[in-house]
Amino acid sequence: MIRINEIGDLSNKELEVYKDLNEAELRHYYEPKGGIFIAESMKVIRRALDAGMQPESLLMEKKLVADGEAKDILGLLPDDILVYTAEKKVLEEITGYNLTGGMLCAMKRPKLFYFDDLLSDKAGMNKIAVLENVQNPTNTGAIFRSAAAFGVDGVILTKGCSDPLERRSIRVSMGTVFAIPWTYYSDMDTDIASALKQRGFSTIAMALAEGAKSLDDQVLKQEEKVAVMIGNEAHGLSEAVLANADHKVIIPMSNGVDSLNAAAASAVAFWELMRVREQVEK
Repeated sequence: MIRINEIGDLSNKELEVYKDLNEAELRHYYEPKGGIFIAESMKVIRRALDAGMQPESLLMEKKLVADGEAKDILGLLPDDILVYTAEKKVLEEITGYNLTGGMLCAMKRPKLFYFDDLLSDKAGMNKIAVLENVQNPTNTGAIFRSAAAFGVDGVILTKGCSDPLERRSIRVSMGTVFAIPWTYYSDMDTDIASALKQRGFSTIAMALAEGAKSLDDQVLKQEEKVAVMIGNEAHGLSEAVLANADHKVIIPMSNGVDSLNAAAASAVAFWELMRVREQVEK
């Protein structure tokens, strides 16, 4: 039976994951076996549990114990998990910020897919997003949310990207980071565009570049396997990616605006390119 413990001592070691550890320390909590992440809000925690994430402990506002949605979440937890409750003011003292949704859950980080396994023919990945050095966790979370909304099969990140399992990324994604398979590409010898071309993908680099095609170009609609590549917030995609991508693509703009930020650009690109793919497949 789940044990619900009202917090009386803020120095409880079990609470350190919520109040004392930064994102890097959470990632390495169980080294060499991996780490943990923090999911925030009932909706996000529910999505994480539905996706098979393994909870370690749960911290919630005391009044939620009688809440119907919270009871449903508690019913999904293993019997031996520790659940901590406190008044909202105490929770915010512990976490150091205004707690969204009144609930936090510490969970084990899932094992990452191997790059080649994720892109194997068996995995059926035909529409993927690639994030190259996207460093803002808010952008990363927003891109995952757009990817989930517009039918992207999987996401590849380079090592320079922010962690999709940072608390802010998870929250902004509304838990969609658990719905889409993703992994990192870390080969230093081959740029990501060339690596994807070797695996049969048509690489579409979103960039303000000379000779770039418009996003609605008919040529893009004929590609069978597409990888939409989004670059760093300040510097865009690397020179290697731009040199080796199959297509350089821009989103047509008005009123003197030359570009959108990474998250907004990804949403527009996914809508146009993935919508086209779905229509062709039908």
